[in-house]
Amino acid sequence: MIRLLLTCVTLNFLLVVPLWWRFGEIGSPLIAWEAWLIAPMMLLIRPGNLRRWMAILLVGWLALITAANLGDAATHTAFGRSLNLYLDVPLVRSIYHLLVGNVGQVAATFLMLFGSAALLGSLWVMQRLLLPVKHLALWRATGVSAILLMITAAGFAIFEANGKRLVAKSALPAVNTTRFQWQQVVATHRARVAFTEQLQDAPLEPRPLPGLLGRNVLLTFIESYGVSAINDSRYSNVVLPTLDDIQQRLGQRDLHAVSGLLEAPIRGGQSWLAHATALSGRWIDNQLWYRLMLESDHSTLISDFSSTGQRTLSVMPAITLAWPEGLAYGFDEIAAAKDLPYAGPPLNWVTMPDQFTLDYTQRHLLGETPVFAQLALISSHAPWTPILPVLEDWSMIGDGRVFAPWEEAGDPPEVLWQDIERIRDHYAWSIDYAVKVTGRWAERVVDDNTLLIVLGDHQAAPLITGDNASAAVPVHVISGDPRLLEPFKARGFIDGMLPSLESPEEAAKMSQLRHWLQQDFGTPALTSSLSTTGTTP
Repeated sequence: MIRLLLTCVTLNFLLVVPLWWRFGEIGSPLIAWEAWLIAPMMLLIRPGNLRRWMAILLVGWLALITAANLGDAATHTAFGRSLNLYLDVPLVRSIYHLLVGNVGQVAATFLMLFGSAALLGSLWVMQRLLLPVKHLALWRATGVSAILLMITAAGFAIFEANGKRLVAKSALPAVNTTRFQWQQVVATHRARVAFTEQLQDAPLEPRPLPGLLGRNVLLTFIESYGVSAINDSRYSNVVLPTLDDIQQRLGQRDLHAVSGLLEAPIRGGQSWLAHATALSGRWIDNQLWYRLMLESDHSTLISDFSSTGQRTLSVMPAITLAWPEGLAYGFDEIAAAKDLPYAGPPLNWVTMPDQFTLDYTQRHLLGETPVFAQLALISSHAPWTPILPVLEDWSMIGDGRVFAPWEEAGDPPEVLWQDIERIRDHYAWSIDYAVKVTGRWAERVVDDNTLLIVLGDHQAAPLITGDNASAAVPVHVISGDPRLLEPFKARGFIDGMLPSLESPEEAAKMSQLRHWLQQDFGTPALTSSLSTTGTTP
């Protein structure tokens, strides 16, 4: 009887603990009826091939369920959404590289191996429990109890499956997870077929933008800069004074700004999906859509600006591996981490601070030819330590060695991340740094022939924003020519660096940005009025 109860409790534990992490409540659910059904059923099956194969199938199923529920908890923590096995398996590689950036390669490898060993160990334990060696003796001692337990668990499971919970804090986690993931696989496959047909049947053609003829257009993403940074008092008390200061400094230089909100396709991570959404004009909220879009030769803003006459540039300081996607986009020039001659220290996940990236871009990459540039800043990427100051004297930046004193500044991630409130403080300071340094850069780089579009790529993880936060991100559009900002004001943007926060949940989708640029700057009506000060390339 003890062996039977131990088996039931162990299986029950493996099934419910991931749900405690996922929903943030220890002890809810407390009972997994599948465990109390499977354990006595296996005891009642006599030794032989049937029992062996049944054990293999059940162990494999329970292991997959456990892994899926752990993955669901991790995905929700990081990205604020549920795990989708059809889409998310490739993310394992990204998780490893994120760990390497935060804790180092040795620690990251250890953590991944430890997780794999823990899962394999659980498989071994489950198989040993479900296939007892002394089956006959165990059957004689607990056979009747096993039958009664199996019948009771089956009855409660049937009621539970039909929506009638007879025991509080009970559930069918294995059944529910299997059903949910299967439904996602079916739905996602149908969506994949529909998305592929859409790419083929309704392509977005490249469109010149004569209203931006001869202009520098700088599309600049700030990592993890979501609307929570400006409408959540835990962070807005830090960030809003900086936005106000930027607005005043821009005004002193006769530069103009309007701001609004856009809904990002993702939360917490996978910034490249937000970049793809803005560039393509399609809603790219998962890795499969991203791959399909790139493989389809889908046109993007790169195509639009190339046909307008701009040189196209991508500045990606976070890219440390091969990036075939950049070639697929068709940029004329790509400046990844290895192409940016940074000689300062790495700062945990951050390869180089934003101020270096922006300074190098201005001094060496923009040039005299009109350019469309996409920049993806990274200083505000988790783990948000160390926090750097903005250097007022940009001539000091050089090759980045000036940042060496901050290599060991502040606590390392493994210390910081033991205190949720300190994490949130560092998030606010990190966003403040990224916004402030981008504002200072705007003072240096923006003129009458420049349109600077600064936007967040996505909200931070639910750990920072809460589960029900809007997916909106701030967007700031800055130029020395106020006529370039009028189309954005017609779209609901308002003057200044602070967007309207009345209804962030009603923000337009980020995919609309390309359509707006095509509609507002690609029409003959705008060409005569907006291109008069531009230099013909």
